[in-house]
Amino acid sequence: VCHTFHYMKRLIETIFVHRFSHGTMPLRTIVKNCAYYWGFSAWLAYYINHPLYTPPSYGELQVNYALVIFVMCELGNFSIHLTLNNLRGDGSKGRRFPVPTKNPFTWLFFFVSCPNYTYEVGAWVSFSIMTQCLPVAFYTFLGFIQMTIWAKGKHRAYTREFKDYPSLRVAIIPLIL
Repeated sequence: VCHTFHYMKRLIETIFVHRFSHGTMPLRTIVKNCAYYWGFSAWLAYYINHPLYTPPSYGELQVNYALVIFVMCELGNFSIHLTLNNLRGDGSKGRRFPVPTKNPFTWLFFFVSCPNYTYEVGAWVSFSIMTQCLPVAFYTFLGFIQMTIWAKGKHRAYTREFKDYPSLRVAIIPLIL
């Protein structure tokens, strides 16, 4: 259910929240993305739904705590996407860097340039804990690597473009990376 919820949220965000600078996506990228997401979804589903699947070591307690973290991270990710979408809410062409607002989920902007990736990694780590499944952990690790690359690039772009960009911010993991 969490896996499906995550991707339903992404589809809704794609339709109603995100603004894309390019009107289309190259066909090669679409094929690569579909192979990656569909392939991993099938692999994860095979192991999680297999008759010999071993439930998490700490049972419902482990699942419930991980579920709470998953939901919080998904809410945080959504909040950050709304905040980023509202950066140009007045219709201006000028660029600004994101800052924390009254929404507590945006407070990660005090520490990282891309809290949307921080929250997404948190959601997948909690899903890994929830399922206690090695393929899910591998998927989480690969996702973390890709999001770190994107976050470092965005962080570099912010520091080059804005002279007053907060110097204590790092790319994705507060105080570390």
